[in-house]
Amino acid sequence: MSTVTEPVGKTDEWNRDATDVAAYLARTGHANVAAPTADALRSLCEAHVRAIPFENIDVVLGRHAGIDVGVVNAKLLGRDRGGYCYEHEMLFSGVLERLGYQVRRLIARVQPDRPGPHTHMMLVVRAEGQDYLTDIGFGAGMLHPMPLRDGAIVDQAGWEHRLDEDNGWWTLSKRVGDEWEVLYGFDLVERRRVDYEVAHHYTSTHPRSPFTGQVVVMRLERGVSRRLVGNELTVELTDGTTTTTKITADELDATLRGLGVVLTAEELSALRATW
Repeated sequence: MSTVTEPVGKTDEWNRDATDVAAYLARTGHANVAAPTADALRSLCEAHVRAIPFENIDVVLGRHAGIDVGVVNAKLLGRDRGGYCYEHEMLFSGVLERLGYQVRRLIARVQPDRPGPHTHMMLVVRAEGQDYLTDIGFGAGMLHPMPLRDGAIVDQAGWEHRLDEDNGWWTLSKRVGDEWEVLYGFDLVERRRVDYEVAHHYTSTHPRSPFTGQVVVMRLERGVSRRLVGNELTVELTDGTTTTTKITADELDATLRGLGVVLTAEELSALRATW
């Protein structure tokens, strides 16, 4: 017996119809997009990063509800919550497609010199004939899309990032002092929904995942990166100045609210129990 597999784009495996563009634009404070231009893509990315935090609190609490767009809508658009890469990119990719952009969903290996899995979801988006690496879900990392071009350098909120290509393998690097630190590597093979379900399962449950054992909340704005990792809040400026503060359980609610994450009383109590 033979089976027929539908090519990417022929079925609604991404549940695009559940994408609430109006609610998304309201949450991010972005005006409606008249045409899928490069300028609009840039402003959409910045509005998203400014409005919706990166956070893994549901993973830490062992109660992540999944990465379907309907679930993500309720969390990221219906509450003052954020998510990690799959949630951000599932939402953003659907929004972009409904606004008329061509989107390819990809997956990257973070710190590719280490023997870790491909777990990071990102997008390549076509606008006005140019492909752009578009990644609003890499924590306190990227504020703007980057032309998918070997050697392209883009300032990301005050930190330069560079793309390099070698025989079909792309790397994204960040300038740290006089050096370039490789953040992740990827190819341009478009992925299916099940690939992210598998990666999400590993990332949200495996004991070696960096997200299962500690809170990670990140915010990025021009010139300032803020990161709550475990019980340490780090504020980094573009001049290299860094301050780190220990956060107590009593300070947790105010700290999270300052990062744009508002928990219910029950969620806050459960998270404090892990502190």
